[in-house]
Amino acid sequence: MPRNRVLVVDDSALMRKMIADMINSDDEFEVVGKAGNGQEALEKIKELQPDLVVMDMEMPVLDGLSTLRRIMESQPLPVIMFSGLNSKETEQTLKALQLGAVDFILKPSGQISLDIGNIKEEFIEKLKVAANSNRKLQLYQSPPAPALKTKKSLPDEGGRLNKLVVIAASTGGPKALHQVIPRFPAGIDAAVLVVQHMPPGFTGTLAERLDSLSELKVKEAEQGEKVLPGCVYIAPGDYHLKAQSRLKGAENELYIELDQSKPRGGLRPAADIMLKSVTEQFWSHIVCVILTGMGNDGSAALPLIKEKKGKIIAEHQSTCVVYGMPKAAIETGLVDKIVPLSEITEEVLSML
Repeated sequence: MPRNRVLVVDDSALMRKMIADMINSDDEFEVVGKAGNGQEALEKIKELQPDLVVMDMEMPVLDGLSTLRRIMESQPLPVIMFSGLNSKETEQTLKALQLGAVDFILKPSGQISLDIGNIKEEFIEKLKVAANSNRKLQLYQSPPAPALKTKKSLPDEGGRLNKLVVIAASTGGPKALHQVIPRFPAGIDAAVLVVQHMPPGFTGTLAERLDSLSELKVKEAEQGEKVLPGCVYIAPGDYHLKAQSRLKGAENELYIELDQSKPRGGLRPAADIMLKSVTEQFWSHIVCVILTGMGNDGSAALPLIKEKKGKIIAEHQSTCVVYGMPKAAIETGLVDKIVPLSEITEEVLSML
C-alpha cells in the first residue's frame, strides 16, 4: 500500500526535523519535502505533488494563513496547521479552518518546542483523519456565511423555554457551524446548545466570531447561567456541558452545568454527555443535529432523544469533512433527515 506523501512547512529547521521524524515513524506516511516559508511551500507543492501538508502559522515571507488561502485557490489538498495558544494564533487558526484546513495541532510550548514528541499520538491520529478526509470537499463551494449582522436579537430574559436545539460537531465543525448558526433568524423561540470538540482557548474565540456574524447571541457557556430562548451556548474546551432543570414557581427553568468529570471516549466536552443530560432534564421539544467529525460521539444518546420524541438531523456525507459522527448516527436508524450543510438550518427551523 503506497504511503501518504507529506510536505512539512515550518520556519524552524529543528521543528521541521522533529515533525518529519514523527511523521516518518508511522508506516502510513512519508515526508517527501520540507519548506521554510509559505512561498517555498507553494513551489514544493507544484514540484512534489504531496497528498498532505503540515504547516506552521507564523512564518516569514508568506505566513501560514496566506499560504493556505493560495493552496485552496490553486491546488486544494488536506492541510493541518500548527498553532500556538496566544490570542492572535487562536484567531488565525479559526480563520484557517474556515478557509479549508482539515484540523490543527497545538504546539506544546513556544515556537521551538523540545517536548513536541508529547503530541505524537494526537498528531498521527489527525494526519490519518486528514488523509481520509473528503478531498472533493476542498473543491466544494459551500454558500458564504452571512455578512456581519446589524440586527442583533438579545435573548428573552423572561421568555419561557419550550424548544431546544442541540448540535454536535468535531473535525470540520467550526467551518460547518459558520454555515449553520448565522442563518438562525432573530427572535427564534429556542435555545441552542453546541458541543464542538476543541481545546480550551479556542471555543471562546469561536463563540465571538459566530456572535459577530449572527442575529442571535452566541457565547461560551458559563457555569450556572440560565438557558434563554434566542441564545447559542458553546461548551468550553475541556468541560462537559450538561443541562440542569430547576422548578421556579409553577414552571421549569434550564441552567448550564459545567464539569470536568472524566472524558468520554477521550473527549471533553462530549456530545453524548450533553445529549443524555438534555433528555433527562429538558421537558419539551428537542431537535438534535449531528455535524461532520471523526468517531461516533452523539450516536449513543440518540435513542434517548427519540424516547423524548425529539427530531434528529445528520449532515449528508457530501458536505462532511469527515463522515464519522453523521455516519454513526445514521447507522442507528434513528435519524429523521439527512441533508447537506447548506440546508441544515432550514431543516431545524421546520422541525421547530
